[in-house]
Amino acid sequence: MSPATVSQLATRYGVQASEEEVAARYRYDDFLGFIEAFKWATSFLRTPDDYALIARGLAEQLLAQNVIYAEATISAGVMLWRKQDIEKNITAINQAARQYESRGLHLRWIPDVVRQFGGEDAIEVARRCAGLQSEGVVAFGMGGDELALPASDYRPAFDIARDAGLHIVVHAGEIGGPSSVIEAIDVLGAERIGHGIAVARDPALIERLAASRIPLEVCPTSNLRTGALAGQIGRPTATMADHPIAKLVAAGVNVTISTDDPAMFEADLISEYVHAASLGLAPKQLAQIAEASFAAAFLPAREKNSLLETFHAALPTSGLI
Repeated sequence: MSPATVSQLATRYGVQASEEEVAARYRYDDFLGFIEAFKWATSFLRTPDDYALIARGLAEQLLAQNVIYAEATISAGVMLWRKQDIEKNITAINQAARQYESRGLHLRWIPDVVRQFGGEDAIEVARRCAGLQSEGVVAFGMGGDELALPASDYRPAFDIARDAGLHIVVHAGEIGGPSSVIEAIDVLGAERIGHGIAVARDPALIERLAASRIPLEVCPTSNLRTGALAGQIGRPTATMADHPIAKLVAAGVNVTISTDDPAMFEADLISEYVHAASLGLAPKQLAQIAEASFAAAFLPAREKNSLLETFHAALPTSGLI
């Protein structure tokens, strides 16, 4: 949600918040600060029309970056917490996004639960999302504070989602340690790991992920801004130079590059690739990471291959090869 969009939504509900004021709320340097800003900004998402508005904003931002496919997280757990109609909201989001397919952008959705809200809420969200594949839902995820409650509390919810044919994504190893990643895989059946930077601390886990090819969705700017990176390296502060993405790539881990919440971290996919380059990844490696993101997508092989053909056709003019 960009500052302009939040300002527009706030006005709808009688709250005056300029773009500058919203941008100021987006300046924080720890995970708690991010959570508080997220709660405030999303408090102005109240109807399906509000969600359609931010879906259109997202689509325009992605098109401006030459993105042709994305799987975006939807905070369905927050919708439930606010007693909203999850199904109607996701339908509105998907209908708004489908208008952009004629312009070359295809979007799919990963509704997720909030870890600190508990297992019972997660079960309810899973039940509501289990039948939404026709609205572009491809997976079920979990974000929030990974230290709040054990992964085992959420196994029933993930079992419901998996039985309904949804793929599984879990944020782990962001502020938690390597054991959090192991639990996400072994207990919840994660097929992709959100963030996962704690993997760099555990040589055995690096070897396991390199062999299994389970992808990590690495978000460098988010890791820096939330203080997660500083926590992983055991220092009060960190810089982008401390990020382990190059170490993970060199070890053969299946790394993809993502943005987390781009507006709230003042980042986009292009800037994240620039950061990766600044950390020593060569153009060819960046091209391979981009290619790996298509391979990691939760799509049938035919659709993946079609997207890869489009990507490969544009690659010679990208400067990456």
